[in-house]
Amino acid sequence: MNKDGVIELWPTRLMQRELPDAGNANPVLSSLILGMDAQAGDLTTDYRRVDILGMEHPAVQWLKQCINKTVIDYLHLQGQRYQATWQLQGWANINRFGDYHDLHNHPHSYLSGTYYINIPQRVEELPGRSDRRPGAISFYDPRPQANMTAIREDPQVEAEHTIQPQSGMLLLWPSFLHHFVHPNLSQEPRISLSFNVVLNWSPDYLPQQ
Repeated sequence: MNKDGVIELWPTRLMQRELPDAGNANPVLSSLILGMDAQAGDLTTDYRRVDILGMEHPAVQWLKQCINKTVIDYLHLQGQRYQATWQLQGWANINRFGDYHDLHNHPHSYLSGTYYINIPQRVEELPGRSDRRPGAISFYDPRPQANMTAIREDPQVEAEHTIQPQSGMLLLWPSFLHHFVHPNLSQEPRISLSFNVVLNWSPDYLPQQ
């Protein structure tokens, strides 16, 4: 409760940051992922086959350190002062022209996120709708119909939050949050690396009643 007697309930925290040295790391990560895809054409859809964050590769290890630091910062922002431990599971995404990801969330993990390696800047001029958001990611209010009684300038009025990512951006969010990746409308591949933060169980996680 703040000094005006306002209680903010059930917030959904989403962290967005630009990673240092992304300009040096991204070409290396892009080459690595494209090489892996050349050997296994279903790299994006068979995401459990290879845990890319388990690779002993300098660029991958750099990214893993950045993700772990971001998770620590996220937990601190939530006011968690006890120690938590976790494992990272990562997989690569290569979205070519027309590719997208259906509405989904990430069961069996605590946090999820994506690091954007190559986001195309030039898209195809197509007839039809002018409100397309190629390559964007949209997140949806996890509270069903929470916006039904919202009025103008009420922060609850928008049930969708869309981000147009840029190369070098890292996003982190609660795994329960539904999201949708809009189609890539560029002839250049959209390359990203997604991950789950899976907690190692501890009795410390149990809330005190």
